[in-house]
Amino acid sequence: MREWITGRNPVYEVLRARRRPIYRLRLAQGAEVKGRLAKIVRLASSGGIPVETTPRPQVDSLGENPQGVALQVGEYPYSDLPTLLEEARRRGEPPLLLVLDLIQNPQNLGILLRTAEAVGAHGVILPLARSVGVTPAVVHASAGASEHLHIARANLAQALERLKSAGVWVVGLDMAPDAQPPQALPLDAPLALVVGSEGEGMRPLVRRQCDFLLRLPMRGQVDSLNAAAAGSIALYLCLLARQARPGTSSAPLGEAPNG
Repeated sequence: MREWITGRNPVYEVLRARRRPIYRLRLAQGAEVKGRLAKIVRLASSGGIPVETTPRPQVDSLGENPQGVALQVGEYPYSDLPTLLEEARRRGEPPLLLVLDLIQNPQNLGILLRTAEAVGAHGVILPLARSVGVTPAVVHASAGASEHLHIARANLAQALERLKSAGVWVVGLDMAPDAQPPQALPLDAPLALVVGSEGEGMRPLVRRQCDFLLRLPMRGQVDSLNAAAAGSIALYLCLLARQARPGTSSAPLGEAPNG
């Protein structure tokens, strides 16, 4: 199935990543081909991708905030769980995976994917059903970061079992009283961070797979953050823990880390 990616940053990242079929680039008449748009045209031309100029309303009808450009592509190429673990091995790093349980808002998913890519996560796991996938709206919300990530769809409970058997700790983001503060957890270890849905949080079956629960400290008047904000903060806590203690808790896959 073909679809349209719109917006200068998303289109640019799709062209840079070249992970899916690309059929044609469409520019709005009157758009100034300079800056990012000039780079887009150069990438398309060097890749032999047809470049068309059409009336702006035709481009505007293809997606959200197109900024004068749209790219026709094939479906997003999902990865599998072994590929995510192999990416960590390839980089010589303890795995850092983001597991999203029933995130249904494209904007929230896009934000989480963008943050996961920014912190160097090795991949993201989505459920097989009842969750938004990597749609054009999600690519747009991620500013194209989705194109540089390995994203798998799987039965989450089974996937978490497989990760645990490979020596990966499972940490669920939760506001429950038994959840622990960040400093009490091995966030620099091989880790799968689970973020629950916007309304209900983690499903019980997924929650039971967690080795630890992580609670973000709250000092303001509100008592919670939405999934995208909370997940993004937790990802950066993982990154900071790894930067603060390089080489710590980096047991090879198959060996449970200490702590």
